[in-house]
Amino acid sequence: MPIFNISENRLFAAEQKNFHLEKDLQTLIEQNLETVFSCRFIASEYSTRAQHAGRIDSLALSEEDNPVIIEYKKVKSSKLITQSLFYLH
Repeated sequence: MPIFNISENRLFAAEQKNFHLEKDLQTLIEQNLETVFSCRFIASEYSTRAQHAGRIDSLALSEEDNPVIIEYKKVKSSKLITQSLFYLH
């Protein structure tokens, strides 16, 4: 679904930008978490320690102080839901 900018009561398609690396998108989102998701940034590449031996790409807190886990994927992956549920556990 396209996104539009509004100027003088007219719509203009917003320019789409593809990121060469997931890390570029991650950095941009982490620097703008308040604006994009109304969340407070906690950590980048947060370790789930030996129990899960993984890393959460971005960890934040919602306005209600609930944990927010953000994972970035350059390609479509059916493993994203499984990975997120794994971290939730």
